Amino acid sequence: MRETCEKELVALASASAPLEFIANVARIDDLAEAEDVAATLSKDASDIFVLGIGGSSLGGQALAELADGGARPRVSFIDNLDPLSFDTALAGCDLKTTRFVAISKSGGTAETLMQTLCAAEAMKKAGGGKYLKRNFVVVTEPKASPLRQFAEAISCPILDHPTGIGGRYAVLSVVGLLPAMLMGLDAKALRAGARSVLAASLAAPSSSASPASGAALHAVLAKERALRETVLWCYADRLKTFGAWWRQLWAESLGKKGQGTTPVAALGPVDQHSQLQLFLDGPGAALFTLVTTDMAGAGPAVPAEQAAKLGLSYLADKRMGDLVAAEARATAETLAGRGRPVRQIHVPKLDERSLGALFMHFMLETILMGRLMGVDPFDQPAVEEGKVLARTYLEGKKA
Repeated sequence: MRETCEKELVALASASAPLEFIANVARIDDLAEAEDVAATLSKDASDIFVLGIGGSSLGGQALAELADGGARPRVSFIDNLDPLSFDTALAGCDLKTTRFVAISKSGGTAETLMQTLCAAEAMKKAGGGKYLKRNFVVVTEPKASPLRQFAEAISCPILDHPTGIGGRYAVLSVVGLLPAMLMGLDAKALRAGARSVLAASLAAPSSSASPASGAALHAVLAKERALRETVLWCYADRLKTFGAWWRQLWAESLGKKGQGTTPVAALGPVDQHSQLQLFLDGPGAALFTLVTTDMAGAGPAVPAEQAAKLGLSYLADKRMGDLVAAEARATAETLAGRGRPVRQIHVPKLDERSLGALFMHFMLETILMGRLMGVDPFDQPAVEEGKVLARTYLEGKKA
């Protein structure tokens, strides 16, 4: 089964018309325009809000956890549509120095259009109506759509969303990289990390850590052990939203035709005090992937004298990262001891290059798993029914 995945990966990468998200990471020509837009938008700005939902937002949010929070404009993401949260976010900033980036592949996403039009109206009420063109940037496909029509009407910059890349695969396109640039991150390093995974997978496809091996492992467990869940357990706060991005990628790509495994994003050590009991003593139909970074020796240390007074000799002179590293190791070994399938991915240093590599690894793994399952990992036909019905309710056509 792994050989099947390896052949599929070679075919995907070497085709005369390779998948656009694979070809996209080799580009640099699209970055210059995005850099110019980012520089212009950031000038004299206090706040920048990224408007979007799902794949148009989660990748950027995952990247945001790498940002150092320096003196650049404060970049925030408004994704889930909640009127109270939206009003609170806008009330907490000076709209005269606030900018907006609206992202929707189709240009017709109802939630993003609602956010965008309400943000523009708030700007008008604050006296900035005539400056909308400098306060907005739109990212959408190069075709007619309501979002593009809005952008053209106010003459704001428009960056083209790649037509062949769906939102959940778009993090390494301008969709994720424009927000990354606004936060001072290195977009070229993100793509370089992605290219490194692709190159390594093609050069040494039999590696146990390759995307092909991961897809094959999932497929075998699904068949032989009735796998029902797959758990991504990240042991770093800076990977918390990465887990949410992966959850959408896996669920929306593979949950089709009565197939798929439920993705569960966990964060360690906090989920050791939340989900671990179930993972160890529950049904046991899950595969666990633990993602760790170099934690040992990092952070503040517990004074030996204070530890001794409290009878905590095991914590004496130990640093916070020592405890995290020990708990990650113990969790993996305990799960394996209970017969739970476990694999570990260790990222020594979490930076743009390594995060780009993680994005590429899991995108390739998901696509290859889809091929093994016989489903299209790029569509999401089942969710369209709900969108149509919601619009019907808004139009008052159905009680």
